[in-house]
Amino acid sequence: MVSLDGRVFDMVSSTASRVDPESPTRFVYHEADGVLWGEYSGDTVTTGRFVGTRAGDRIDVRFVHALVAGGEPVSGAASSRIEQGERGLRLVEDFEVDGVPHLSVCAEVLPSSD
Repeated sequence: MVSLDGRVFDMVSSTASRVDPESPTRFVYHEADGVLWGEYSGDTVTTGRFVGTRAGDRIDVRFVHALVAGGEPVSGAASSRIEQGERGLRLVEDFEVDGVPHLSVCAEVLPSSD
């Protein structure tokens, strides 16, 4: 099982909102002993945090974030499956916001080969 610790992912698609390809939401993962946590920002999110667990290729987290547009913080739960993508890992996530189900995909950001 590959560790997610220190890996970075950019959101590439979401049914909850349009993803800005110039400034996508970026997620930084930390992992130890089956526990996950991290932070995210970008696109419509000023700052966000998540915490959860991992069992094999399944991730279950709770999240909360503040929006660029202001208003009340957004919170919820999400379940993701880890997949091997064309370049690095992908996280395919099912989540709900205000009781509405959504799907997003995040792709691993790999170091440049410069």
